[in-house]
Amino acid sequence: MYRDPVQSLEALSLPAAAAPRPLRVGMIGIGTVGAGTFRVLARNQAEIAGRAGRGIKMVVVCARSLARAMGVVGTDVALTNDPMQVATHPDVDVLVEAAGGTGPARDWVLAAIRAGKHVVTANKALLATHGNEIFAAARQHGVAVAYEGAVAVSIPIVKALREGLTANRIEWVAGIINGTTNFILSKMRDEGLGFAEALAQAQALGYAEADPTFDIEGIDAAHKITLLAANAFGMPVRFADAQVEGITALQGVDVACAEQLGYRIKLLGVAKRRKEGDVDGVELRVQPALVPATHLLAQVNGSMNAVMVKGDASGVTMYYGAGAGSEPTASAVIADLVDMARLDGTRAAQRVPHLGFHAGAVNDGLAVLPRAAVRTRHYLRVPVHSAQQVAAVGAWLAAQQVPVARMELACEKSAGANAGPQVLVLTDAVTQATVDLAAHALAGHPAVAGPVVALRVETLEG
Repeated sequence: MYRDPVQSLEALSLPAAAAPRPLRVGMIGIGTVGAGTFRVLARNQAEIAGRAGRGIKMVVVCARSLARAMGVVGTDVALTNDPMQVATHPDVDVLVEAAGGTGPARDWVLAAIRAGKHVVTANKALLATHGNEIFAAARQHGVAVAYEGAVAVSIPIVKALREGLTANRIEWVAGIINGTTNFILSKMRDEGLGFAEALAQAQALGYAEADPTFDIEGIDAAHKITLLAANAFGMPVRFADAQVEGITALQGVDVACAEQLGYRIKLLGVAKRRKEGDVDGVELRVQPALVPATHLLAQVNGSMNAVMVKGDASGVTMYYGAGAGSEPTASAVIADLVDMARLDGTRAAQRVPHLGFHAGAVNDGLAVLPRAAVRTRHYLRVPVHSAQQVAAVGAWLAAQQVPVARMELACEKSAGANAGPQVLVLTDAVTQATVDLAAHALAGHPAVAGPVVALRVETLEG
């Protein structure tokens, strides 16, 4: 049999190429996120370099306390207390903004971009507020801005939307994207705590800040769902248009009544494309909502986060993980740095775009729908003077064009021994405007004994 001569592989070997220069990183801030990023970079440097194709080296750090910073990074990293020195440092390829805030952080990031440096940040408030300006500047100067840690920390949901699900027309994105409020709601349900007591526990355990306003009023979740909506639907960042409702007014009785009906209350961020008849826009909202107790999101407890995405081709996918913490955030920041390390020689037009769609394909005209136009099922709790007045409540709602799917009295365990009779109502899908008008009118009905509580119901079906 004819055989080709076998040539030694050693004879074909080529000289080893020179090792590429490490990616040089400057970081502003050495608090929770910054310290975690430095630790994970140092601990896993071999694995990170193997994945990036080059080393990633921290060369300069800005901190308020240089002594504290030296205790974290040692003596091999240059230190400064001037953020602009890091942002414009000639030996820095990528700026990691880990200080937080919006005003000064915007200035540092824009200065780095103008100096031709890539940017990595986990600062969701910065991008929700100034993202359109920052992304436009980055395109103008041919650099990249990465922000995986800004949305759900250890969950790679931005990468999933921009890359893994890129073949899909996204129909909706929804999730539990604030660990503080999820911890509070879990405590209210599992232990019967009131809101204030559950918040105090969250603060004692470090899940909530001394000033928890951004978390409990839904602002943090709104920052995040705004960024997810931009990536899902190819729209600009529209935080100012988001409808935001927190959990401060939520009562324990409604948590218990939701359980009676087979639901659990979660603070959800929801971005949903609505294209029906004359309606073409995006629902962009954060609110406490009832979720069926059998739904996957209803099983997400404590401080954990989870995001679900519905694509026309993929169907529903779910992403679960820690939504806060030093090293979980560092995991996302370093993943972004690895992406930056791989950019050498890649033209800007060939990179993954900042918001998942290249600038020419972003739909500036895609509007956020007003609150009144949001269409979901609803939960109503109606206190009445007598248990015999259930039928009167049902008749009144029907007269207000509210489609009632289920109605029953709250049991004593749910409502409390001294609460008086409470009528619980689940509606079919109806606009928020209709429910608001009905709840307001119902409060004046002679059968009704107090304020009517209305919450949305989200089934998030595939």
